[in-house]
Amino acid sequence: MRKRPHQDLVVWKEADKLCLQAYELLPHFPTEERFALCSQIRRAATSIPTNIVEGNYRRSNKERLRFFEIAEGSLEELSYQLSLSMRLGYITNEQFELLDNQIGKVGYLLTKLRKVLSNK
Repeated sequence: MRKRPHQDLVVWKEADKLCLQAYELLPHFPTEERFALCSQIRRAATSIPTNIVEGNYRRSNKERLRFFEIAEGSLEELSYQLSLSMRLGYITNEQFELLDNQIGKVGYLLTKLRKVLSNK
């Protein structure tokens, strides 16, 4: 399998790591959350690296920025969903902290990337 250009982006690597970490939590959720909160977490978590990939392939900076903004929005959705999961007792404080730190890292990288593109 050949390497894709987005795979060199640090922000994509960190977003992909976050997505995998979120997925690892889901089998431990109650079955009644399978089509509710689990589904929401899955969609938000996959949206982040997916929008980074799509934005990376856009020709104009305006288009790129739009996809990176969508990724940031999904990042905030995931942050809330994980916080809710912790407060409902579905994940531990330690699990939340691990993912919250990764969310902070991805958010920082997305913000820096957007600033660089905004100045071009």
